Amino acid sequence: MKSLEGKVALVAGATRGAGRGIAVELGAAGATVYVTGRTTRYSSSEYNRPETIEETAELVNEAGGQGIAVQVDHLEHEQVRALLQHIERDQGRLDVLVNDIWGAEHMFEWDVPVWKHSLDKGLRLLELAVDTHLITSHYALPLLIRNKHGLVVEMTDGTAAYNQSRYRNSMFYDLAKNTVIRMAWALSQELQPYSCTALSLTPGWMRSEIMLEHFSVREENWRDAAIKEPHFIISESPRYVGRAVAALAADPHVARWNGQSLSSGQLAQEYGFRDLDGSRPDCFRYLTEVIETGKPAQIEGYR
Repeated sequence: MKSLEGKVALVAGATRGAGRGIAVELGAAGATVYVTGRTTRYSSSEYNRPETIEETAELVNEAGGQGIAVQVDHLEHEQVRALLQHIERDQGRLDVLVNDIWGAEHMFEWDVPVWKHSLDKGLRLLELAVDTHLITSHYALPLLIRNKHGLVVEMTDGTAAYNQSRYRNSMFYDLAKNTVIRMAWALSQELQPYSCTALSLTPGWMRSEIMLEHFSVREENWRDAAIKEPHFIISESPRYVGRAVAALAADPHVARWNGQSLSSGQLAQEYGFRDLDGSRPDCFRYLTEVIETGKPAQIEGYR
């Protein structure tokens, strides 16, 4: 079903991970999807990863949508401005904005207090995780609000309820991910008069390219990682949160979620979608009820 045929989406930060999964699922629903990032087949970002925006665009096309790759550094105002001028000129509209810009895994140090953490890396992390989202929204929202029912999805790690009572292992990481949640709420207040919706969304334990490499597995044999980390059985593919975004974008009553902090597992229960393997993982309930209580890995009732 092409529930998003005729719709135009911008997935900012779609080179890999959740951004790629979201772009592909929006394409599978029939959308035209602009995918942005710094790494192309001809130049790489400081990340120095092999994934490219061209690959993402090709996956969108294979899924049934139209993928358009545009190299953008979302800290560079003129590049973001030019991107939106490009979309306006070619499409005349923007229906979905997904702010998934990140690229800072190598910037933070787990369980290192702020006075010992590299200040340069910490401040760079905040630029990549927060400033990029603000800059992109500044230039994208004038086009999005021209049509009613536009949707903004701010991608983060953890829901507001989950993060509220938990320290996320690094001052800079904690600030970044919680700031994005608050940003979505603030945007919801500004967009509501235009009949548009903003919300924050988190995947669960996501099998990104980096995570698969960490466990020396591929998506096809990801369960083998449970030998090293038994709780990895609750993990989900990037396409799972992608299906969450596609479901939100196709929901005529998406405004009911305005300002809320949501998870892929929560929305799977609401909209009925499943992960690529047919399962429906509920990561945050698993984290709370199994991992944090010291129970052994057990998937029954959580997948």
